[in-house]
Amino acid sequence: MPRPPLDGLIDDLYHLEGAPPYARLTLPPSPSALLIVNLGAPFRIRAGTEIETAEYADGCVVTMPTRAFEFGYPLPTRSVGVHFKPWGPASFLPMPAAELCDRPVTLEQVWGRPAVAELRDRLATAPGPHEMLTLLEDELMRRLCETSGLGLVRHTSGVIAATGGAVPIGDLSAAAGVSSTHLAQRFKELVGVTPKRLARTYRFTATVFGIDPAEPIDWGELASDAGYFDQAHFGHEFRAFTGLTPTRYLEVRRRFLREHPGHVLDSWPLPAD
Repeated sequence: MPRPPLDGLIDDLYHLEGAPPYARLTLPPSPSALLIVNLGAPFRIRAGTEIETAEYADGCVVTMPTRAFEFGYPLPTRSVGVHFKPWGPASFLPMPAAELCDRPVTLEQVWGRPAVAELRDRLATAPGPHEMLTLLEDELMRRLCETSGLGLVRHTSGVIAATGGAVPIGDLSAAAGVSSTHLAQRFKELVGVTPKRLARTYRFTATVFGIDPAEPIDWGELASDAGYFDQAHFGHEFRAFTGLTPTRYLEVRRRFLREHPGHVLDSWPLPAD
């Protein structure tokens, strides 16, 4: 966990090293953004079925996605990274988050080649993971910028998160004393999506994290408890977010559990092969 004030923008910093459980992993959308500093061979990302796979050597930035991403990891892999809160990257980006929505960019495009090369060199020669994460945290502290409208977006996003996405968006703008248009514009600038889309993502993520793949599942009851209109609505959301039907998703999750029991990544990523 980062120190204040980064803790208001970031969920965690992480170090990843070794052999991934699968060469390709599908990452469904979640209310989170990602920054990776790559220290190994290039990895590959495909951001949506209609987008070609791209290679990333130095690392990348992914603002909050609206569709599943496919990550291709090198064998072995080595990187450090940041799991941001949805609004978190805005304080470190030179462009509006909406410009990067479902369009990952290289770290060089965000921070420049000389700065990224220096950071990667320092990270690669650090004596261990703790020192690496301290270096990354220091770099983020140095780059932290004041961001107009962040307080509004952060507070409103907190309400959305606290309700699991089950809150009327009109109530949010009224409570904040701004128009729905102004709120949506601020969200697009700082999160990359509208409040409504963020609420959908929170609701879907909370629903899926509530699934125990080792137990039988009543999909109709699950959909009703999560506040979906009916099971068909839930199934549509499932395919929109993951590209899979609920039953196929469960099969893939169970495969991960069976082949890699207790693995640190067994919570959200799915085998893509």
